[in-house]
Amino acid sequence: MEIIAFRFPTAMRFGPGARKALAEFKTRFKVSRPLLVTDGSMTQTEAFVLVSEVMDQTWPKSWAVFDGVHPNPVEADAEGGFAAYRKHAADGIVALGGGSAIDGAKSILLKIAFPDRALADVPLRELPEFVAPLCAIPTTAGTGSEVGQSTVVTIPKFARKMVFGGPALLPRLAILDPELTRRLPPHLTAATGMDAMTHAIESFVCPVFHPMCDGVALEAVYRIVKFLPRAVKDGDDMEARGEMLVAASMGATAFQKDLGAAHSMAHALGTEYGVHHGLANAICLPATIRFNGEKDSKQYARVAQALGLTPDDDPAEQVAAFLEQFQKSLGITKRLRDFGIQDIDLPRLAAKALEDSNHQTNPRRVTGGDFLRLFREVL
Repeated sequence: MEIIAFRFPTAMRFGPGARKALAEFKTRFKVSRPLLVTDGSMTQTEAFVLVSEVMDQTWPKSWAVFDGVHPNPVEADAEGGFAAYRKHAADGIVALGGGSAIDGAKSILLKIAFPDRALADVPLRELPEFVAPLCAIPTTAGTGSEVGQSTVVTIPKFARKMVFGGPALLPRLAILDPELTRRLPPHLTAATGMDAMTHAIESFVCPVFHPMCDGVALEAVYRIVKFLPRAVKDGDDMEARGEMLVAASMGATAFQKDLGAAHSMAHALGTEYGVHHGLANAICLPATIRFNGEKDSKQYARVAQALGLTPDDDPAEQVAAFLEQFQKSLGITKRLRDFGIQDIDLPRLAAKALEDSNHQTNPRRVTGGDFLRLFREVL
């Protein structure tokens, strides 16, 4: 039997006010001149103010900001962030924001390791175990990038998103502070929450042997269905906000098993039409569950249980139908046509999805024709 590695290495600090753990990051990793990496919109938020206050206390007059990360990170973000890192003579990174900001920070680590290489040409096999200390502070509960060792970046040379991964990209500390998600609008709370749900469900049915991740995935599903409606309804519900941060990290921990077809579709939609990643996953997930269920519906029986359902003869349909109604209750009602996508556009989207690597670990093989059919189902 193949030797399989199980790993849950991320140090995490959780709870209201957990941002104060930045002092631990400073001491533990001897960081004296950090670069705070975020996006431009984040600098106008209460979360930025709250974290800035702690940065001022921890590193008086010795930290700088790079706020040039795009909503879907692009190669130029890595270049700009690396230039800011060198200009500040930084020795560590604090990433603040959603998955895009954290992914953008990870791409800067790639440039630190290979300053003379374009991102598309980085030799991942030569990436060292450690490049520079990274602390990730998520302000959304969805991507779970704070506990992952990969980053997704759009490379113009190939006109698609590429996944880069390695131990060097793993944040050395993740800070889960629900107070920093308080002002996240309901529609983004819902979309990012469904991103976490997609991670959990796709990782559970991924045909890779990892029973620890399976358990984490099912618990994430249980927590999301319980607490996401509360977080959407009341942004000041700190218990719900906190539980969703934990669930998002659990979903991302689980997908070290890998993901599936919904993510390949979502990446194509993000690259071609700028559709928010969580929303794209929400749109595509029920259709891919039904597609997988045509081959083996029973694999979704335990997912149905985690959702609070009693599995019947077709648990895949049960789960897909439940998620459609669940999303509607959260205000997620969009289809692809709402983004100006037409039937004539679908072959190109299908081709882009086929290029994406995530579907290679889908429980059912997916062809270009299958992707075309799936995109038509959600048009």
